[in-house]
Amino acid sequence: MIIDVAILLVALLVILAGAELFTNGIEWFGRKLELAEGAVGSVLAAVGTALPETLIPIIAIVFLQGEASDRVGVGAILGAPFMLSTLAMFVSGIALIAVAGRRTTGSRVLADAQVLSFDLRYFAVAYAAAIGAAFVPAGFEPIRWLVAAFLLGVYAWYVKAHFEADPSVDAEDLAPLRFHRVDRRAHRANPAVPRLRVVNVQVLFAVGCIIAGAWAFVGAVESLATSLGLPETLLALVIAPIATELPEKANSVLWIRKGKDTLALGNITGAMVFQSTIPTTVGILFAGPAWAVTGDSALAFASAGIAFLSTIAIFGPVARSGHLTGRRLLMGGAFYAVYLSLVGLRLIGAI
Repeated sequence: MIIDVAILLVALLVILAGAELFTNGIEWFGRKLELAEGAVGSVLAAVGTALPETLIPIIAIVFLQGEASDRVGVGAILGAPFMLSTLAMFVSGIALIAVAGRRTTGSRVLADAQVLSFDLRYFAVAYAAAIGAAFVPAGFEPIRWLVAAFLLGVYAWYVKAHFEADPSVDAEDLAPLRFHRVDRRAHRANPAVPRLRVVNVQVLFAVGCIIAGAWAFVGAVESLATSLGLPETLLALVIAPIATELPEKANSVLWIRKGKDTLALGNITGAMVFQSTIPTTVGILFAGPAWAVTGDSALAFASAGIAFLSTIAIFGPVARSGHLTGRRLLMGGAFYAVYLSLVGLRLIGAI
C-alpha cells in the first residue's frame, strides 16, 4: 500500500509538471500563429489544463480496459466537471477576496458576462446530453453513438465561435516560455519571444510527461482500491480531479491577481465545456456498462447533479444583476463539501 501511495503521489507530480509545461507552451503556440484571444484562452489554455484529467480516462478505458479500469475512467470523467464547478470556483472566490483591497471594485468580478454565459450554455446542453446517455438501456447502442456525435459537434461549434469572436491576445498575457533558455542563441537575441521550434519541443515533452504520469496513476489507483476494498470509481472521482484540476485553479488565481477576470473564469468555464464533451464521448462509446446509472454508480453520477446545482447557484443571479462577486463563487465550496459528505457516508456504509 505504501508503494502504491508513493507511485500515486509521484504520478500526480509528473502530471502537474507536464500540464504546466503544456499550458505554457500551447499558449505560446497560439501566440506564434497569431490566433484569437478566445482560441488561446478559453480553448487552447482550457484544453491544455484539462489534458491530465482527460488522458487518465482515455488510458484507463481505451488502453488498459477491463471493468476496474472502466470504473476508474468514468470516475475521472465525472470528477472533472464536478471539481471545476465547485472547488475551482471556490478557490477563485478566495483569490478575489484576498486581492480585493488592491482592486478598485473590491471582490466584484470584472469579467465579460456574455463570454461566461456563452460557455455555461454550451456546458449545460452538452453535459445534460452526456448524463442522459447513462440512462439509455443496454441494447440501444445507436442512441449512444448519436449522443457522442452530438457532443463532438457541440464542441466543434463552440471552438469555431471562439475563434471567430475574440480579438488577438497580447504577449503580455503569457508567461515566459519555460524552455526558451534551452535555445540560448534565440534567448540572447530576443529574451521575450521564443522560436516556434522550441515551443513545439516543450509541448511534445509535456505531452510525454502527462501520458507517463496518467498511466502510472491509473495503475496505482486500481491497486490502492483493491488493497483498501474501496470502489475504484469513487477514488478516481475524488482523488484524481483534486490534483489534475490544479492547473485551472493556479491559472485562475494568477489571472485574478493581474485583474484579468475574464481569462481567469473563462479558463474554468472553457474547461467545463471541454470536459462535458470530449472525455464524456470516450465514456459513452468505450466504457460500456460503466457509463450507466446503477445502484453501484449512482453516487458517482450524482456528482453531475451537484455540478449543475453549483453552476446554477453561482451564475444564475448574474442573468438578473449582471455582476458576480467573490462571495458568490465561495458557494462552490459548500456544494463540494456536501458531496464529500455523501461520499464519506457511502464509504462507511451509512448510505
